[in-house]
Amino acid sequence: MKIRMKNKITILLTAIIILSSCMNVFASSNPKLDEAIAETASYLYETVQNPQIGAIGGEWAVIGLARSGYDVPDSYYQNYYSNVEAYVKNCGGKLHDKKYTEYSRVIVALTAIGKNPADVAGYNLLTAIGDYDNTIWQGLNGPVWALIALDSGGYEMPQNSDAKTQATRELYLNRILECQLPDGGWSLFGGTAAEESGNSVSDPDITGMALQALAKYQDRPEVKKATEEALACMSAMQNENGGYSHGGAENLESSVQMLTALCELGISADDARFVKNGNTLLDAVLSFRNSDGSFQHTSNDSGNSQMSTEQGFYAMVAAQRALEGKSSLYRMSDSPVSAEDGETDNAAGLPGKHADVSVKPLTKPGVTFADIAGHSNQLAIEALAAREIINGKSADAFDPDATMTRAEYAAIVVKALGLPMKEEAKFEDATKTDWFFPFVNTACSYGIINGISETEFNPNGTITREEAAVMTARAAKLCGMNTELETAAVRDVLAGFTDYVTASDWARSALAFCLREQILSEEEIEILPKQEIKRCEIAQMLYQMLGAANQL
Repeated sequence: MKIRMKNKITILLTAIIILSSCMNVFASSNPKLDEAIAETASYLYETVQNPQIGAIGGEWAVIGLARSGYDVPDSYYQNYYSNVEAYVKNCGGKLHDKKYTEYSRVIVALTAIGKNPADVAGYNLLTAIGDYDNTIWQGLNGPVWALIALDSGGYEMPQNSDAKTQATRELYLNRILECQLPDGGWSLFGGTAAEESGNSVSDPDITGMALQALAKYQDRPEVKKATEEALACMSAMQNENGGYSHGGAENLESSVQMLTALCELGISADDARFVKNGNTLLDAVLSFRNSDGSFQHTSNDSGNSQMSTEQGFYAMVAAQRALEGKSSLYRMSDSPVSAEDGETDNAAGLPGKHADVSVKPLTKPGVTFADIAGHSNQLAIEALAAREIINGKSADAFDPDATMTRAEYAAIVVKALGLPMKEEAKFEDATKTDWFFPFVNTACSYGIINGISETEFNPNGTITREEAAVMTARAAKLCGMNTELETAAVRDVLAGFTDYVTASDWARSALAFCLREQILSEEEIEILPKQEIKRCEIAQMLYQMLGAANQL
């Protein structure tokens, strides 16, 4: 498929991950790491008893603890959120005039604890990231953390009416790529108009952060190329003991960022490129750790550093999550949600949704499949699998490029909407002994999918892209979305695609709706309406629709 070059990039690219670390990135077990995490978690819980908005004693401690699985009372995170609300209210929603990474850091922390950054004391903290010029003002940190923040929760790019330049993911990606230095890495101001002496040499801290932001876009050739060049640069810069130096001194933070980058990219810490004299980046990080669980900033320090402790902790957590096959540190589809104890939330969603539609809670957080690591639809697949909306073909295989049957779609869409089962038999080829019997009858009862005749359903028949659009649009209507488009609007949306005339008349309105709402990507120049749809594509469509309908 050809790609339409636009400034607007859809949430589909948000999903590109990758999106999750590969399973078994490190060894099968690491008791030393587990013990270190438990001790540092306990240390942080005791030293950061009242977390506030801030680079120290705030978001990094909250993110690390929330992603570690350490047993922290819910009241701890609620206390942090109350502090955030009070701070945001007091400053009128403006966290900083220039440093827009303040917004990004808080967004990531709120996502980690299952809070909505779009509504904090009545303020939408995401909006600031829609201001491109202010976001990039402070150097490469700006676009890097804007992408990490947006992608941590799969958030759409916010519209900022006050921005001189409305940001897009494409703009932020291009900013990172165009600032890559000749040696392959990045520095804070290298490649920008503010570049000064010393900015032309790559900084492991900034390079690691840039790689974390790019990890979810590895299906793009230009991103993959930049990533490989940066990895080669960082391998060459690595010290003999596995760590990094900056400004002439070996320090923890550089190793933290590069270790976290490898975890986000799904690269083993044992990768030969990053093992020096038998020492890995994880070994380097652990070498800065004190006996009480705190961390030093440099190898020459005699005490501890709170900032270093918080950063060292989340790097260890990133490594542990990779070891355990969980989603990576910043891929937060498995973060907690407001629905408690597995209960559904019938009140969530859009006004006008059908009373039977309910939100599916997270019941299997962290689930992933080996064959979707780095896949462009990984985030969507993991988000649905974590709610048991969609399953793999086996415990560790999803088979993303396989087609989907009509019965499989009926099951997935019924689960996605949390609909109560309808047992009344409707078709001769869907009997009570068939696994799909209740799903087919339920989907048909709610008007999402029809039989091929009054007596036949054709459960094993495959689904085309235009059929998927029609059924997904019907599901969206049940969720309260306005799916109606006037004839002129349908024509305007479809006219940008070279093959729209091949779409069936009965499918065109639904196709236009799905494209307008970004349920289908607008980045392609072909719709391919008659092509059989893949499992990964169905997952992406339902993920997009549920997100737009406030059902996730």
